[in-house]
Amino acid sequence: MLEVSILAVLQGVAEFLPISSSGHLVIGQHLLGLGDSGIRLNVFLHLGTLFSIVFFYAARIRAIILSGEWRYCMKLLLSTLPAVTVYFMSGNFIDSIFSDVRIVGVLLIFTGGVLLATRFVPKGGRDVSFAGALLMGLGQAVALLPGVSRSGMTLACARGIGVDSGKSAEFSFLMSVPLIAGAAVLEVLRSFGGATPLVVYGCALSAVVGYFSLKLLVKMLKGRWFWLFGPYCVIVGLLTFFLG
Repeated sequence: MLEVSILAVLQGVAEFLPISSSGHLVIGQHLLGLGDSGIRLNVFLHLGTLFSIVFFYAARIRAIILSGEWRYCMKLLLSTLPAVTVYFMSGNFIDSIFSDVRIVGVLLIFTGGVLLATRFVPKGGRDVSFAGALLMGLGQAVALLPGVSRSGMTLACARGIGVDSGKSAEFSFLMSVPLIAGAAVLEVLRSFGGATPLVVYGCALSAVVGYFSLKLLVKMLKGRWFWLFGPYCVIVGLLTFFLG
């Protein structure tokens, strides 16, 4: 139970802060001595943070559904296509990286570099366009690699084209809902019966922790502090080279 609690907290914190939840879970599983069972747990922990997104943006999701904002929905759909395409073409390769903590370290350093670069990009005030949605979707596709932060890549892409920070955060997290939900369904079908009470507990804990880390990130995006996660990612990435 302790191992699941640690991983659930890691997932809840790292899913929304731009430090790569998948990368931290790989490192956590390595340190805790977990193997494939830990990897299977990942999907259910991500499902917990999916609930965080749905609860945090419940009013916005309800407004989108009731008002029929089809253009916004089309942008969300467009943003999911790159990740879906990349995973179906290279899923086995991506999955293989989860067993190599040092590659994850290199990818964390890459994430840190991208975050540091955002320090020099001014904040914008634009809406998310169709082209912007596609660009953020490409960032999300790159973040299929463990160690590359999904929120870091998508929000950095949005900032690079001048999208308002609040709007980019909302879009970034809503665009992850179909992917996380789809991955959870696939995992349940692949390992039917895997949702043990311990897994359900981990899912619930990651949801609670994730909600508060999401609130923290949204507040930080209003300031100029986003880039400060860059040095952290670089340091953690470098430390992975000392892991056996």
